[in-house]
Amino acid sequence: MSIPTDVIGKVLLFTTGIATTVFACAVQAQRADDYPTRPVRVVIPFSPGGPPDVIGRPLLQKLSEAFHQPFVFDNRPGASGTLGTDLVAKSPRDAYTLLYTTGSHNTNTLLLRKLPYDARRDFAPISQITLSYGQVMIVHLSLPVKTMPEFVALARARPGSLHFGSAGVGNITHLSGEMLMAAAKITLTHVPFKGAGPALNDMLGGHIELMFPSISQVGPHIHAGRVRAIAVGGPIRAPALPNVPTFAENGYPAVDTPGWQGMWAPAGTPQERIVRLNTEIIRILTMTDVGARITESGLRPIGSTPEEFAAFIERDFAFFEKAIRAAKIVPQ
Repeated sequence: MSIPTDVIGKVLLFTTGIATTVFACAVQAQRADDYPTRPVRVVIPFSPGGPPDVIGRPLLQKLSEAFHQPFVFDNRPGASGTLGTDLVAKSPRDAYTLLYTTGSHNTNTLLLRKLPYDARRDFAPISQITLSYGQVMIVHLSLPVKTMPEFVALARARPGSLHFGSAGVGNITHLSGEMLMAAAKITLTHVPFKGAGPALNDMLGGHIELMFPSISQVGPHIHAGRVRAIAVGGPIRAPALPNVPTFAENGYPAVDTPGWQGMWAPAGTPQERIVRLNTEIIRILTMTDVGARITESGLRPIGSTPEEFAAFIERDFAFFEKAIRAAKIVPQ
């Protein structure tokens, strides 16, 4: 029995169509697996020179080498870090625009009434990068104090006349000052900047008297004698500053200021891309040179899974929610 020629043609066309579809799907899957195929923008919502630059830029260099595509830092300061964060929240969900930020991601939610995004709903955690020993309180050399008791006595004698700079309202550098004011019953004047870098520049220039920055940002200035360290947050002294007592040692255990850095993608980003990024970040953070740089900066390398980072965020949020309520800080 012979099969008509027109039937054979239809079968061949149908078979060819299936093969073409399968091939197209395979190519599409291959393309998804090839991420990234072009440069990746990593938004940092603060001015250049802040703590995220110190750790983030070397990390992005390693990611560029691992993926053979540029991972480019894009500093977008403004509105206490919310402008750059909102940019990422509204970016395409393809992992080509990422967010590298700090603990202000949580504190902004608690201290700012109107945000154009939801800090947890609109972002997918990739990995926690670092955890600090606590912010360090530094003062300008012109301030005649070397210890916390001396500083508190001066602040009480001159209420409101001492100015502390921060990286913006809601940032950990702001919250630290609020915590100290509540614990020591003193009044300081808050001066918000568009990032920790500009705040430090003004302090070095003598325009403000004190700050509560990350050790990673000001460690070299402390060791060079350009600023004076008074106390550090956290339950133990920082290895990078072994001679600087904690706030708890000075009688102010409520001034506990853990800071962290982490990377996020817009919510809805393909999970396989988040996993690829997470795997490389964890690998990079175990490198000897990277770990040494982080430790020397007064930080601890973390490298958590997305699930671990999400759980940490919830604990951190609860911690600061309680701290802000105890300090009687009113959201703005």
